[in-house]
Amino acid sequence: MNSSYLWKHCKVLELTKNIRRFSETDVRVAEDITEFSKWILDLGDGKINEPNNGECIIEIPKDLLITKSKDPIESIVSEVYGETFKDSKDPTFFQERAILCPTNENVDVVNNYIFHYLCRLSCFNLNSTTKLLFINVGEERIYLSSDSIDPSDFNSRDDSIFSPEFLNSIKSSGLPSHALRLKVGTPVMILRYLEPNEGLCNGTRLQITHLGNHIVQAKVITGTKVGQRVFLHRVLLTPTDTRLPFKMRRRQFPLKVAFAMTINKSQGQSLERVGLFLSRPVFSHGQLYVAFSRVKSRKGLKILITDNDGKPEESTMNVVYKEVFQNLLSSKFTQESH
Repeated sequence: MNSSYLWKHCKVLELTKNIRRFSETDVRVAEDITEFSKWILDLGDGKINEPNNGECIIEIPKDLLITKSKDPIESIVSEVYGETFKDSKDPTFFQERAILCPTNENVDVVNNYIFHYLCRLSCFNLNSTTKLLFINVGEERIYLSSDSIDPSDFNSRDDSIFSPEFLNSIKSSGLPSHALRLKVGTPVMILRYLEPNEGLCNGTRLQITHLGNHIVQAKVITGTKVGQRVFLHRVLLTPTDTRLPFKMRRRQFPLKVAFAMTINKSQGQSLERVGLFLSRPVFSHGQLYVAFSRVKSRKGLKILITDNDGKPEESTMNVVYKEVFQNLLSSKFTQESH
């Protein structure tokens, strides 16, 4: 935007007051907030480890790191959600915490791990044999989608070549799974704008309260409608991935399990406890800054960086497009000169 010919007509405004800092009465805590905030801002501006071209390796403070990790997923889940989160009666428990990852692939790994963990806790040993009995600690259902070729795709009218099994297997960013597995009490995220006036927007997080045959009940846990009960039904969804050589549609609940979410999806949220799982470095401008700035305080942030073998590391890549800030600074200087 700041490379547009319209940029010369724009005025640059800056936010200079840290509300968390000024609302804190404890001097020592206020100083910690100031120091942490400056570090995050320097990270976002690419000022750490200068000179650099916008991509550089940065060392993460040791108090933020998870360094002892036999099982990376287990370690970060334990740091963020604890060992007994399935029994939590706190209505704000899932509202205040999340695990962030750079890619949907990492998000799915974490979500599947936690879901399977909950299912294992729903079983106990019946007797000395290996038989297990399922205990219904939270109702669970698997909802299957109905997939087809979009009638508006005239190039793929002959949909007989696209078997249901093939369409069911398609995974794409922003598209719910063919087999959507939900459990009462599970946090989920909405993947489409449904009813903005009711707070049902893309990225809104909910917690499942009831699972019906054709409808799902949930309560809102983020945004302006926290606590409100809502009912969701299946809708027709089209993948946003333009790499697909045909246009398909999926009739499914527009939901995704959200114990973990991508860094991009976390924008705008303010959380008490954040776990950042970096099994691969961030890859776009400002991702690391967005992840670190989701947490309200330094003590609520834990970071797990791993190499290809799953061993913990202490440094990671930061990516900043510095030309963006150069244009901002030059515009600000020009306006102040005038």
